[in-house]
Amino acid sequence: MSYLITEIIILFLINAFMMYQELINHFNMKIHLQTPRLILRQWQDSDASPFIQMCADPEVMRYFLNPLTEQQSLAFMQRIQNFIATHGWGLFAVELKSSSEFIGFIGLHQHLEHYDFAPCIEIGWRLAKQYWHNGYATEGSKAVLDYAFRELQLDNVVSFTTVLNTPSEKSCKNWLKQSQNLCASAGAGRSSFT
Repeated sequence: MSYLITEIIILFLINAFMMYQELINHFNMKIHLQTPRLILRQWQDSDASPFIQMCADPEVMRYFLNPLTEQQSLAFMQRIQNFIATHGWGLFAVELKSSSEFIGFIGLHQHLEHYDFAPCIEIGWRLAKQYWHNGYATEGSKAVLDYAFRELQLDNVVSFTTVLNTPSEKSCKNWLKQSQNLCASAGAGRSSFT
């Protein structure tokens, strides 16, 4: 009799855990933004391989200290997933609506220290090389800024890059120009490029 009760309890716990996992997965998948061409969403296991490739690409990572190893990429991806699951926002995985391909990330990152202007919320992006020069960074950044000022009610969003990273500086300046009207209409403080 006690064996049967133990078995029932184990089955109940397994079912409860599976239902909990489904609920978490469902909640996480609903966290997203859309643009005409992009979906910004929580990360999925299928993003790991293209993310590892992107972070190992010397050209994509040329303004960073080094390309990331597989382990570093997976650890970074896990930190991003956990942050989004906890806060409801972060560095969203980006996929093309037309093909459902993972192309990189665009979103918000919280800096609590390490910078003179911290604490702050930074807008950031990294796209795989084959998706550069299509306006995706600007398009996704506009959606993220709209979300930051209208939904999250942030007063400021910053962006910063190295002096040599002129492509990112150009993207920053593009969305900064476009965000000035957004900031004013949302009643937000300002976005700034550092």
